[in-house]
Amino acid sequence: MNINFENRLIAELEELKKAGTYKRLRHLTSPMDARVDMEEAGDVVVLSSNNYLGLANDPGVVKAGIAGLKRYGAGTASVRFICGTYDIHRELEAKLAAFLGFDAALTYVSCWAANEGLLPTLGTAGNTIISDELNHASIIDGCRLAGARTVRFKHADMLHLESRLREAEGTAFVVTDGVFSMEGDLANLPEIVALAERYGAVTIVDDSHGIGVMGKTGRGIIEHFGLRGKVDVVTGTLGKALGGAAGGFVAASSAVVETLVQRSRTQLFSNALPATVASSALAAVKTLEEHPKLIEKLRANVAYFRAGLAALGFSALPGESAIVPLIVGETAFAIAMSDRLLAEGVFVTGFGFPVVPEGAARIRIQLSAAHKKKHLDKAMAALQKVGKELGLI
Repeated sequence: MNINFENRLIAELEELKKAGTYKRLRHLTSPMDARVDMEEAGDVVVLSSNNYLGLANDPGVVKAGIAGLKRYGAGTASVRFICGTYDIHRELEAKLAAFLGFDAALTYVSCWAANEGLLPTLGTAGNTIISDELNHASIIDGCRLAGARTVRFKHADMLHLESRLREAEGTAFVVTDGVFSMEGDLANLPEIVALAERYGAVTIVDDSHGIGVMGKTGRGIIEHFGLRGKVDVVTGTLGKALGGAAGGFVAASSAVVETLVQRSRTQLFSNALPATVASSALAAVKTLEEHPKLIEKLRANVAYFRAGLAALGFSALPGESAIVPLIVGETAFAIAMSDRLLAEGVFVTGFGFPVVPEGAARIRIQLSAAHKKKHLDKAMAALQKVGKELGLI
């Protein structure tokens, strides 16, 4: 490699370390759960995982993945239209569609790939994509790849969204996260749907942090707001509440899904979802259907932890999801705070710029149905100790 280029990269990495914003990977030596064994810190409580229902290490989900691996092997070794689609893909997609109330669904290797495959396929030249300014990076990159003109609307600002709809060319696509991953707040989906209907727009919701969390039976933000049949397209992940392995999907009408099969580049040029992941994800959906008390446990944990934080003097951003952000200021401060918490046996991540705006760095706490009261109490004790040391409370 060019030595000058290599030296420049090394210098830039050193600057990140000096600024206190260098990200360090943590190495786990046990399955993801409420607590894990970490090479750098030993036995720690996890408050930074998307394992909202505790299914990543659920025995039934793991068993299904092993059975899928034994039956189908490691992978398809090519894309689906070249080497075929396994029956487990078809079964999972039918289950996801029925579970969420859509005609059809299509799986991808990640929700990132789903968003990057969906938006350029539907958002062709002559049309308009209207995206919430706080949408996930995968939506942002999908918009960049689309031929349609992309405009943003101010976060959760329905007046601004309406002005964008009035100015839209061709078919308008309104794209939003269901649960915003850094804020923990919900999209104002009832008003978004009403505006989309008024202006003839197509609604697209990425509900990666909502499915398995929101709604009476965990079917996500659409169920939460009672809007079944009112949203046109939903994307989601299999890597969070639904088993936590990998994979994503699009759920929509049969025409939309068939169009993706024909034209979506991340479907046409990427290997199929590994059958072991499809098998474990299918088991996770079935587990959620059969055990609604998982949702109740998750919500009880969220309520307990939020009440505990307030009693300690912390002011978390309000919200109904399983994401509880504590705004702490600068990026280096957030990372240093997460390091101190890890030393106290609590694994939680500090996020800063460019993931969130300058000056709005945060500790993002994520709760799980797998957490027991003893885990949450240990975490709150650590937050109290570190919060006092850093002058936050």
